[in-house]
Amino acid sequence: MKKALLVGSTAMAMLIGAQAAGAATAKRSSFGKLPDGTAVEMVTLTGSNGVSARIMTLGATLQAFNAPDRNGKVADVTLGYDDVASYVTAPNYWGQTIGRYANRIAGGKFTLDGKAYQLTQNDKANSLHGGTVGFDKRVWRIVSVKDGPTASVTMALNSPNGDQGYPGALDVTVTYALDDKGALTIDFDAKSDAPTIVNLTNHALFDMGGEGSTVGTMNHKLTIPASRYTPVNDALIPTGERRAVAGTVFDFTRGRIVGQDVRDGRDAQIVAGRGYDHNFVLDAGITKEPKLAARLEDPASGRVLEVLTTEPGVQFYSGNFLDGTLIGKKGHVYRMGDGIALEPQKFPDTPNQSAFGSARVEPGKPYHHRMVYRVSVAR
Repeated sequence: MKKALLVGSTAMAMLIGAQAAGAATAKRSSFGKLPDGTAVEMVTLTGSNGVSARIMTLGATLQAFNAPDRNGKVADVTLGYDDVASYVTAPNYWGQTIGRYANRIAGGKFTLDGKAYQLTQNDKANSLHGGTVGFDKRVWRIVSVKDGPTASVTMALNSPNGDQGYPGALDVTVTYALDDKGALTIDFDAKSDAPTIVNLTNHALFDMGGEGSTVGTMNHKLTIPASRYTPVNDALIPTGERRAVAGTVFDFTRGRIVGQDVRDGRDAQIVAGRGYDHNFVLDAGITKEPKLAARLEDPASGRVLEVLTTEPGVQFYSGNFLDGTLIGKKGHVYRMGDGIALEPQKFPDTPNQSAFGSARVEPGKPYHHRMVYRVSVAR
């Protein structure tokens, strides 16, 4: 009996040790300072399967996302910079948390409860991704950093009443959580002391062949479970139509090579967006638990990215405005098509288009969005 007990205890100790060895870890470190001396921190989440994520407090940014290919070679699959100074001097939407309202609001204007609000305009006449100084340009506060079966970091930000023209004081948190199966879950939560509008997402640009790859993303295969999309006008504001994708270059329901039609000037929508820069209406709509919004595969490396969300839409942007003037990680020059964004969201300009639903948040009715970046390998 004593021998059996000893064996059992040893086995249990070995099991506990194996679990500990397989647990994901979170490590907090410095990432430099802003010109005014404000410290910027980095939290690195690492799983036991070779997947890791680096989260920066400036913009609550997914600064790096490392994943192995079919041969086990690990590469960073997100565009960005290697130093905090570049995020300040040459800002772009590369992995940042976007808010208060992701995507475009026509004229930077909306009306809520009969009162008109004017937002800052940073996309010609429109307000884009929260305005001139959106959440992507703020230094967030680290609330918690945790190891465990799922490693996580939670960051918080207070957006005061009138911030960028938005009503209500908004308290926001974003939690990044990495498990040992290649899933990075991002939870966005916000509560307001007055009626306002909220639409939060992450704006990572991906190259599943590894950022800065010589071939870019045009050979990637993209699948989006959406039978409709929202066409835009010349200012990239949705017209209000929900157009069927069937028989068009916007049909990704069965998978499509990104570069196949990205330059098809016969489609007026491709011309308007200089490629793809459109919201897709997910067939599943708003869901309680995250469902598949997009699947992106690089056939050469075998790396696969699945994007899941509880929101009704996903913006597919094919990197059309990368023009070779920005130098990113490892000195790589980013050109058109070198990165793809898949942004789960409420539809663009929803506050001005009631048929799109509502982006309203008010006291006692907080906002929540859960999305997931899940990486794997196609053999």
